[in-house]
Amino acid sequence: MTEIAPEFAGRVALVTGGARGIGRACCLRLAEGGAKIALNYAANHSAAAETKAMVEAQGGVCELFPADVGDEAAFTGVVAAVRSKLGPISYFVANAGTTGPLHHSELTLDTFRETVRVNLDGVFIGIQHVKDDMLAQGHGSIVCLSSIAALRPRARQIDYAAAKAGVIALVRCYAEALAPAVRVNAVAPGLTETDMLGQLDQSLLPARVAAIPLKRYGKASEPAEAIAFLLSDRASFITGHTMVVSGGDVMTP
Repeated sequence: MTEIAPEFAGRVALVTGGARGIGRACCLRLAEGGAKIALNYAANHSAAAETKAMVEAQGGVCELFPADVGDEAAFTGVVAAVRSKLGPISYFVANAGTTGPLHHSELTLDTFRETVRVNLDGVFIGIQHVKDDMLAQGHGSIVCLSSIAALRPRARQIDYAAAKAGVIALVRCYAEALAPAVRVNAVAPGLTETDMLGQLDQSLLPARVAAIPLKRYGKASEPAEAIAFLLSDRASFITGHTMVVSGGDVMTP
């Protein structure tokens, strides 16, 4: 019987914000599928090293590449280092993000700009600097993290929701621009058990969970599985799409 190679076998996957949460789950899931993991993170070296150890414990390959995704010069260096150490990039997960819920009276232009810099500029910078490897190979797949905040009103996340809505538009445009060689999609998670959940108003969470049809938070592994699907050839006829993973909290056609 012929043994089937893992679906990402030998190819390089760059994951931003890969130290914790959904990013960590992506690193583990893609490594399980045979990908060599380039883990980008901003500052939390101990969490990144822990994720690297977890990948290696399951037999995978993982290298660490620290940089701020919103700093183009720094991220350019990351892409060059990944290419030199692991090889050309075939898969890109633009996962790095930040949020800090604020009342509109507290939201400043500086805060708005910083949120956009990380959550939207960082996605643009990432795609701009990985796409050439993919186009040269004639194959590549990109998944960007949006949020259900982009799809419904968020009075205390004005900056975050605007940036994540921008990600959806960016994905659609790049999907057309980079076709047919490179597919570009997005995943919009709902409430998920990550560090970001702790930044939300805890007094509101019980009612929020009660309103979710599946009556629970998501696990980080659940959006990671959707991301793995969209990256893989199983999704070979899907591009420009935003997949909502929210337990039914937000439903789209």
